[in-house]
Amino acid sequence: MIRIGVICPSEIALRRFMPALQKVAGIEFAGIASSTAEERFGARDSYTEKEEEIIANDFKKAEVFIEQYGGKLYSSYTEICESDEIDAIYIPLPPALHFRWAKYALEHGKHVFVEKPSTLYAADSKELAELALEKGLALHENYMFAFHKQLEEIHQMIENGDIGDVRLYRVSFGFPRRPAGDFRYMKALGGGALNDCGGYTLKYADMLLNHKGKLLAATSCADKQADVDISGAALMADENGVTVQIAFGMENEYKCELEAWGSTGTLYHGRILTAPAGFVPNCTIKRGQEVETITLSEDDTFMSSIQYFTECIEKEEVRAESRNAIIKQAEFVDEFRALAGL
Repeated sequence: MIRIGVICPSEIALRRFMPALQKVAGIEFAGIASSTAEERFGARDSYTEKEEEIIANDFKKAEVFIEQYGGKLYSSYTEICESDEIDAIYIPLPPALHFRWAKYALEHGKHVFVEKPSTLYAADSKELAELALEKGLALHENYMFAFHKQLEEIHQMIENGDIGDVRLYRVSFGFPRRPAGDFRYMKALGGGALNDCGGYTLKYADMLLNHKGKLLAATSCADKQADVDISGAALMADENGVTVQIAFGMENEYKCELEAWGSTGTLYHGRILTAPAGFVPNCTIKRGQEVETITLSEDDTFMSSIQYFTECIEKEEVRAESRNAIIKQAEFVDEFRALAGL
């Protein structure tokens, strides 16, 4: 049995990770860590009243996990990473903190399941991958949409020629501005649209091009007050000229769409990257004046992602696949940043 610990009592950990974890055989929740003030704010002689309040509130949030799911409450991120009672660590921290704590966990012999993006820069992601390889440990980045059954079903329809020869895909993912204080608008925590919704579109574009795509152009818009990118767009294509246009943003009307434009028809899907557990997705195919609606499979992508993580732990070939995917994704993000002048 794999004993997994959680760093940080985040919303996604409680709302999504914990329910999905209960459905996966061979892995169990063993504990959760709340940070110390030094881990959260850096080493100092004293901390403000507000900072101490944040630490106290995080501890209370961590207690909720224990009340609902059992396990041990650890007093620091350091303690849980060093514990002999923990085999793996789940890291749902803001992006800028992923590298530090993923590296620390790997150094202490823990398999790592990290929320996307793995790190902010390809060099850091490569360092984590090399460390995981050296120690024979699993490293998995949680782009859970990639595990949804509907992606394979759509791929199969396209491969079957249901809309003829596809020359162009469009992938769009964006949402309205989040409340004040959200880490997505904090540069120091790895905020910005590229590190959040943009990563989804880049990863799916690569999948649509069968991992043979090249990033050709990229652009972005900034929120000058927050000093983070607020939206972006890019063009990716393969050697045959099959193209994916992507667009993303976090100050937009909600959109999570795929359009595949073929020689005999167009496929459209309106919830391609964020289908929750229990949701029954569908797509439409338009051929001339005829419109066909196709029901696709529902799925629990978080559960599937955790299952993949257990396979990474068990099999080196899956670990290698995961490491390579992490590095390639991080390189795409770096390339986008360079092309867009970020």
